[in-house]
Amino acid sequence: MIEILPAPPTEALAIAERLACSGCRGEDHLTFDFDYAYQPIVNVKTRSIYAHEALVRGPNGESAASVLAQVNDSNRYRFDQACRVRAVAGASRLGMREYLSINFLPNAVYRPEICIRSTFQAAREYGFPIDQIIFEVTEGEEVQDRAHLVNIFREYQRFGFRTAIDDFGAGYAGLNLLAEYQPHIVKIDMDLVRDIDASAARQAIVRAIVGMCQELSITVLAEGIETRAERDFLAGLGIELMQGYWFSKPVFRGLGTIPDSAWE
Repeated sequence: MIEILPAPPTEALAIAERLACSGCRGEDHLTFDFDYAYQPIVNVKTRSIYAHEALVRGPNGESAASVLAQVNDSNRYRFDQACRVRAVAGASRLGMREYLSINFLPNAVYRPEICIRSTFQAAREYGFPIDQIIFEVTEGEEVQDRAHLVNIFREYQRFGFRTAIDDFGAGYAGLNLLAEYQPHIVKIDMDLVRDIDASAARQAIVRAIVGMCQELSITVLAEGIETRAERDFLAGLGIELMQGYWFSKPVFRGLGTIPDSAWE
């Protein structure tokens, strides 16, 4: 595990204020701080780390829920922008060489070509390559305007970012979204992964998702892996990218390493 000293508590907020787009400047200032834990995403075929997902935490490692409970309609845009800056800053300080996966709030983007500017500027300021950034949206995030989300994805792809749908099979978007836009990665929800080795229903559903994604040239990632049996069954379906406690828990202000036992 690689760890860093905590950043000054208001650094992400100050930088985000400076880089904020005009739409965000009309919002309330953030009155709370936050930081990140990073969880590895692995490639089981090459036995290597493919990416690290940035997971929001309180300034002292408190839960994501404690932070998200403070996000509302008056600060949502500023929070989304500050998240991007903090995630990139942390990845740079940690010397991350793999992909960085950042969650974004689709309802917190006015115009993607404008709201993405702070990400570009933060990447330049911290020396992190933009082609190593993945933007993922959780399918459980209620999308108020699917056409707007599709436009965001297409703009992000045009700018050179990779895109992903998180928690696929558990939320609001699902197949209708895939019919309009095919991301680089689909992350299968952990509820479908749990005990899949012993569930014929889960096996059939995930097998269908894998087949569909192969036809659409989408990479499948299985998240929430907790056992060797889950890992082996999913690998048998041809899924190479995985994430979960079996490999590494999220590390607050640090990068996880994968024990040899996780590959055995």
